[in-house]
Amino acid sequence: MNIKISFKHLEHTPALDVRIREKSEKLAKFFGGNFDVHWTCWVDEKQVQWAEMKIVGQPHDCFAKASSDNLYKAFDLVTEKIERQLEKQKSKMRNRVHNTESQKYRSAG
Repeated sequence: MNIKISFKHLEHTPALDVRIREKSEKLAKFFGGNFDVHWTCWVDEKQVQWAEMKIVGQPHDCFAKASSDNLYKAFDLVTEKIERQLEKQKSKMRNRVHNTESQKYRSAG
């Protein structure tokens, strides 16, 4: 797993680094540890804090961003969005395999 972190208009602290790494490692179960994570964190002109995550890995690529008044909450929201995307893609793949097998048996019988 490769993690790239960038901050815009925001102080880079070790505590933020630790939280980002924890959130990224939660996603390893979907990829087997072979993926890249790109985090971007920033504060806009209204003092709203944003977190954005882009994942590049096989077989899925995902993107999510979220905003909150607290950057740690934005991390949680982004991670939840990515997990939902990955779960949905995983279930689609699982259902596709099962549906094609059941169709073979139906057409043969």
